[in-house]
Amino acid sequence: MVWTVQEREDPVLEFDHGEGVFFYDRHGRRYLDFLSQLFQGNLGHGNRRVIEAIQRQAERACCVSPQLLTSERASLADALARRAPGDLGRCFFVNSGSEANDQAFILARLLTGRPKIFAKYRSYHGTTYGTLGVGGDPRRAAIEPGPPGTVRFFDPYCYRCDFGLKYPACQIHCLDALERQLQLENPATVAAVVVEPVTGAAGGFPLPDGYLPRLRHLCDRHGILLIADEVITGFGRTGAWFGVDHEGVVPDLMVLAKGLTSGYVPMGAVILREPLAQVFEKRMLPLGSTYAAHPLACAAALACLREYEEQGLIDHARRMGELLFARLRELASRHRSVGDVRGKGLLACLELVRDREHAPLVPPNIDSLLPLEIRRRAWSEGIHLLARGSLILLAPPLIVQPEHIDEAATKLDRVLSWVDALEPTPHTN
Repeated sequence: MVWTVQEREDPVLEFDHGEGVFFYDRHGRRYLDFLSQLFQGNLGHGNRRVIEAIQRQAERACCVSPQLLTSERASLADALARRAPGDLGRCFFVNSGSEANDQAFILARLLTGRPKIFAKYRSYHGTTYGTLGVGGDPRRAAIEPGPPGTVRFFDPYCYRCDFGLKYPACQIHCLDALERQLQLENPATVAAVVVEPVTGAAGGFPLPDGYLPRLRHLCDRHGILLIADEVITGFGRTGAWFGVDHEGVVPDLMVLAKGLTSGYVPMGAVILREPLAQVFEKRMLPLGSTYAAHPLACAAALACLREYEEQGLIDHARRMGELLFARLRELASRHRSVGDVRGKGLLACLELVRDREHAPLVPPNIDSLLPLEIRRRAWSEGIHLLARGSLILLAPPLIVQPEHIDEAATKLDRVLSWVDALEPTPHTN
């Protein structure tokens, strides 16, 4: 079990099988999967097109060296380049989102000859040494001091602004603060700035309107590469193909995973802009992996892309997201424990509070059993979600329907009533 003290996980919910937006435990109990397992199952459980694509590929070839080209690998690279924004056209395939971010950081350093990666304090980019150490997630404490060259900056966290300001009157002051920080660090030493268009597990908040275009301009002015971590936000999760599409921003590198294969087979990728990729036509690229562009993963990804497109799931996610947020705001109006509702598309976050002053239910960097208790309470209601610190994160499959959102709202209502009734308890470090 990840991200927890192991003895706290007893008993563990034992997954048996899934169907659509539901899954079942070994006792036959049904759960509404409102997390897409862990943000990856965009197509839900049991998608026949993806399963059959994997089966056909398995009959043909399961083991291919990454030194060899397959038609599936070439087709997938072409398909991603067609859907990616701007001139993002060269794909570097890996095995997971963590690995993809790790490789993106290495590529940025190779391309610029600079050592530093800037990342937000409230961010999560993976569990390798190079990604857990760069991200601001509290779990980084386990490996600190982390990789050299890591620099963190304050987020556009509008609900709890680190500068005590209000958006939009602030004119996105946190970006001005970032520019001053870059100057103090010396921009000539900064390889890249990495951001999630909508922060995932580390906060669930979207970048405010105008943030990404100004960040793009800031990076261009100093010759810094912009990395968009779209591991969670890619492939329709926010109601667009990619999170950066909402403001028409083209990053220098875009990191993909999760929805790329809908989690049916592990896979990740880094897409580079064409001029950057050209650098490695005349220079050795010292990266690679045995399972890169695995044939089963390529087959699954191609099938997923066809499903997203032919079923109209990107636009469907946008419409269902509007309905989801309407229901969540209705719940927030009735539950004193909900301080904020935020997100985009089918990526939503409820921030929980303890009192009228909106003190967080669980203060930052505090060890508490409350998130585990909230998750278990949700399981007892038959809904699967992510509870971390003071946050409840929701990310249903893109195939979700209005009746599923209604069911989720009913179950969440009962979970939040339980949270409302909690007495404040002391927390320990």
